[in-house]
Amino acid sequence: MVKRKKYSLSPPPSRNPLPFLVVVFVFFLALNFWLNRSFSDTLSYSDFLTYLQSESVKSLKVTKTMLVGELNAPLPSGKTHFTTVRMDDPQLVQVLKNHKLSFQAEPEAPLWMNVLFWSVPLFLLFRIGMFSFKRGMGDPRGGLLGLTRSKAKLYVEKDISTTFSDVAGVDEAKEELREMVSFLENPRQYSQLGGRAPKGILLVGPPGTGKTLLARAVAGEAKVPFLSINGSEFVEMFVGLGAARVRDLFQQSRELAPCILFIDEIDAIGKIRAGAIVSGGHEEKEQTLGQLLAEMDGFDSSQGVLILAATNRPEILDPALLRAGRFDRQVLVDNADQVGRHQILKVHSKKIKLDPEVKLERIAALTPGFSGADLANLVNEAALFATRRQGTSVTETDFEKAIERIIAGLEQKSKLIHPEEKKRIAFHEMGHATASITLGVGERLHKVSIIPRGIGALGYTIRRPTEDRYLMDQDQMLRKIAVLLGGRASERIFFDSVSTGAEDDLVKATELARSMVTRFGMSEPIGLVSLEDRESPFLPSTLGLRERMPFSQETAYLIDHEVKTLLEKGFRMAFKELNSHREFVEAGAKKLIEQETLEESELMSLWKTYQPHIEPSKLLISKR
Repeated sequence: MVKRKKYSLSPPPSRNPLPFLVVVFVFFLALNFWLNRSFSDTLSYSDFLTYLQSESVKSLKVTKTMLVGELNAPLPSGKTHFTTVRMDDPQLVQVLKNHKLSFQAEPEAPLWMNVLFWSVPLFLLFRIGMFSFKRGMGDPRGGLLGLTRSKAKLYVEKDISTTFSDVAGVDEAKEELREMVSFLENPRQYSQLGGRAPKGILLVGPPGTGKTLLARAVAGEAKVPFLSINGSEFVEMFVGLGAARVRDLFQQSRELAPCILFIDEIDAIGKIRAGAIVSGGHEEKEQTLGQLLAEMDGFDSSQGVLILAATNRPEILDPALLRAGRFDRQVLVDNADQVGRHQILKVHSKKIKLDPEVKLERIAALTPGFSGADLANLVNEAALFATRRQGTSVTETDFEKAIERIIAGLEQKSKLIHPEEKKRIAFHEMGHATASITLGVGERLHKVSIIPRGIGALGYTIRRPTEDRYLMDQDQMLRKIAVLLGGRASERIFFDSVSTGAEDDLVKATELARSMVTRFGMSEPIGLVSLEDRESPFLPSTLGLRERMPFSQETAYLIDHEVKTLLEKGFRMAFKELNSHREFVEAGAKKLIEQETLEESELMSLWKTYQPHIEPSKLLISKR
């Protein structure tokens, strides 16, 4: 075990008195100017002679260039003192004597005083410029006005209370990083057999999965300082500042070793470099990235500095940044499965007063696709719901309301809906519900509601998966399309017309059908080709759109035809199922109009009433 060297934060640099002196000088100069303008008015020489002829001048001071005096009566501005620029008038003294005016001459300031008056501020400004220049040349953390200093936030050992026990749902990532803790505690151990510890570890995963929390936990477990900076803080409008800040950041890391250097959102400076000659902001980013690559090349991992970085867009990072010797390892921090979500809920629920009857396993089953940040927000929203109803603890009902609030949006019970529209919405949602019961795979119907929520959602149907699934076959995807189109099929059956309420369903169904044709090779006429670039594995595509690879007009026509065919096939499947269970749909819609919301137990009870010979569970198993 090597002895860890002690570190301490550098004391603040001694204050330079030059800026203070300049401020004082400017203050007194401004004060003198203000006093002169506040207590006296400036008169023209002719106005002065007019006042002199009318015996209105009380007293006068004469200098070589100025006349400063006082009048017997105030000027229109209310001031009695005045100043006048003296003209070359040899008769002035005689005129003053003729009017028997009391006046006195002010001696001219000596030359050395005038020289001092102008040289002192110039000297101070010169000294400040030289001081800043020398700091920038001699100290990598100085620079003009400190612009080249790194903006990294330093957390010392006592400031980091996060440990691996505070991180849940990412067990594989934690195990991968435990080895790094032992490296920070004893870096020389890794070189005894000729090996070396990784220079850098890249944490990749969707937003909100706990990448930054994991980095802090590593520092908390190893009891070392933690330097944290965002990738966007390197880039400024001045070319070269980003590279200077990278140098300063790595210099700080060497001084604080052993420590952890964490760069969040590294894709802000680590994007793939342009192939053509560019200038401006792109050139600054490339200089910053080049400096980062150079610093990582010259970094010795035996110094006890671990470089961690996080991104949710690994596909756009420069290959030079990901090669061996820089970021040697990539650790996936993905959304947790049902077991992981249960663990995360346990961690966050410690902060609230939880009802003993709450089953977090059931809450975890209702939140597929939720990240760690989403689950933390869910616990907080549930606590807020309990507070609004003035409860003594947070119940499972509060969690269910919070889930609906996050997924569907805020309830809008005050929105008035026409009875005919309400009836159509009820049949639409029961179409989704019925198709989900008869065609859904691996999902259970949880709730149906016609209470408006969010922006434009007049009703919603919540389904929850019975298990975590990572693959879907062709039949399952087609059934999913049919469930999405169940609302449109219900409107066609019971109203013989369609409405605009299926807009979002059509968007999702079309996107799913297009993916089957262009990405997954599930269309025989198109064949086993991929005709769209792969979207980001961690960030959803904007509005479901992805960049398309070039293909012919004939292929485009064929793609559109196949997508339309799949949608029509899914619609026919939903139409057939709803026609076979008309009584259930009508009864459910009627009950939905009366009470606006149907829970899972009510739906299943209603199903048994109208379809007693068909068990939903057996139905799902037989159609998988």
